[in-house]
Amino acid sequence: MQTKKTGGKFWLALVVFSLVGQVAWVVENMYLNVFIYKMFNATAGEISLMVSASAVTATLTTILIGALSDKIGKSKLFICGGYVIWGISILSFALVRTDVIGVLFPSVTSAAAVGVSLTIILDCVMTFFGSSANDACFNAWLTDATDDTNRGLAEGLNSMMPLVAILAVFGGFMGVSQDTVEGWTLIFSVIGAVVTLLGIAGFFLIEDHVVTREENKNFFGNIFYGFRPGVIRKNISLYGTLILLALFNISIQIFMPYLILYYTERLGFENYVLIFAPAIALSALFTGLYGKVYDRKGFTVAIIPTLALLTVGYVGLIFVRSMIPVFLFSLLMMCGFLGTGAMLGARVRDCTPEGKAGMFQGLRIIGQVLIPGVIGPAIGAWLLRNAETMVNTDGTTSFIPNESIFMGALVAAGVVWLALTPLFFKKKEK
Repeated sequence: MQTKKTGGKFWLALVVFSLVGQVAWVVENMYLNVFIYKMFNATAGEISLMVSASAVTATLTTILIGALSDKIGKSKLFICGGYVIWGISILSFALVRTDVIGVLFPSVTSAAAVGVSLTIILDCVMTFFGSSANDACFNAWLTDATDDTNRGLAEGLNSMMPLVAILAVFGGFMGVSQDTVEGWTLIFSVIGAVVTLLGIAGFFLIEDHVVTREENKNFFGNIFYGFRPGVIRKNISLYGTLILLALFNISIQIFMPYLILYYTERLGFENYVLIFAPAIALSALFTGLYGKVYDRKGFTVAIIPTLALLTVGYVGLIFVRSMIPVFLFSLLMMCGFLGTGAMLGARVRDCTPEGKAGMFQGLRIIGQVLIPGVIGPAIGAWLLRNAETMVNTDGTTSFIPNESIFMGALVAAGVVWLALTPLFFKKKEK
């Protein structure tokens, strides 16, 4: 294989678009959960429904837009235009507030119920544009622009961005109250504007790397390409990795929608951003550097330490309650979370047939988002069905997440270990 040259412009585009894309996903994956919990007293079931609806939207969008981008051969247009509209859709959440709802729907008896419904609907709209730009086209662009000599490093940088984004968002808005309408209006306005501006800048920064092929011209053929039995038989390693990706992310989604609420409501860490900022920064640095292990040693060797860190982190978080131990085990969990995700992501890219990256992004999202996004939060909500409740100042009640979410995540991680076992034996036979 001819080595693909990646200059400074490529790495800048990778870091900036990956980071800002993950900043936007912080809104979708973490902030909206807190938003409907704080503003509209959402239940665990409603949070699970929102995550699931978004996962379905992301999957369908990525399958369709990924196939379309391969047909047209213009990732840049979809990435940049998508980021612009993605940012505008984030700005729209600033209007989801009880006073606006009262004006638009004067006859409703529960503004909170309408607020939850509007948030879920707008979340799906935002996910459509975000998945078009990021999940489908940016990830296809990244696959096309790299090869097996630098893919581990590129995926390590890409995979460290979720926690860097969390650090940037929660650190940047640390002094903004999440209990007031004004605080949320500021958060949505700033993040939406940043995403939109980056989309505009991307027209001058990104260079297309799509390999346009004659067989990619059939749009409907592109949509169903990855589901053909013959394609599956030819790419068995890819589909096996996608199964591992799904199992891994189920484990993550059991606790992730409730993580911030666990820290603040269960443990009482109101200043948790200051406490966990070092953990986020260190785990992101670890992931960025650890990508080189994949390039040098391969997938089977590289994934064992990261999955072990995740497992140990889960075990610790089940039992500890005080600040320092929670910090240490959260650090291990975060390193394992990002590192394992990076190893699986790099292997998916390595196993993706050249010139067909867009067609396979939908399958990646099925494993990374759809299956985990439906199953994981539902397991988490079931585990929290009898959770302790608290009475809010307005007389309503809210659930308090507990350590059972980490117990469920640990069991799911055990399934990942079992699924990896054939790879260990296969390596020994060789």
